[in-house]
Amino acid sequence: MPLVVPGINSNMGDKSEWANKLMGKKISDSTSDEVSFAKKDLPESHRVLKPDDMKSMDHNPDRLNVHVDHDGTVRDVTYG
Repeated sequence: MPLVVPGINSNMGDKSEWANKLMGKKISDSTSDEVSFAKKDLPESHRVLKPDDMKSMDHNPDRLNVHVDHDGTVRDVTYG
């Protein structure tokens, strides 16, 4: 089994960085502050997914998936 070092040869380091920035915040269209994060500050390749949203099943390892609950609060961050 290969050695996986977070942040060096896996996306785990990047995921935790984005999770730290986004968890518990709401995604806004324009501003970032203590309770929200602006969409314009997300990586170019991203998508915001609500619980009932349809999504493509293509795998893009560089795409940031921001999972929000029904009120728009970030609950999870993944790549793919």
